[in-house]
Amino acid sequence: MTDLSWLDAVKWDEKGLVPAIAQDAATGQILMMAWMNRESLELTAQSKQVVYWSRSRNRLWRKGESSGHVQKLQNIRLDCDADVVLLSVEQLGGIACHTGRAHCFYRELNGEQWVETNPVLKSPEDIYGASSS
Repeated sequence: MTDLSWLDAVKWDEKGLVPAIAQDAATGQILMMAWMNRESLELTAQSKQVVYWSRSRNRLWRKGESSGHVQKLQNIRLDCDADVVLLSVEQLGGIACHTGRAHCFYRELNGEQWVETNPVLKSPEDIYGASSS
């Protein structure tokens, strides 16, 4: 008799991906959303450091590999439809967004305009170098 792997409970999309939301374990702040494949979710659970799947680079993306802004895993939750993963993390360095902000959700709809509500804590050039985009 074989038990189903905990990974088999996840409803992967047609590309083998699942959306993953990173949430600050201490504050509850939503930090970012990225994608995970089976391998990245398994590596995250094993290493306790968050690994995503980069769709633009078509490879595993160890959060903080370029910036140093690593996410240390506290726990993983799966939503009721089994198609979204919630990662409770400790965000090292206090910056989760590639724009140099604490989190990626820094734009708020005000009337019919998006207004930036959170400051850049460190410029992307200082994080990634002058060649970053």
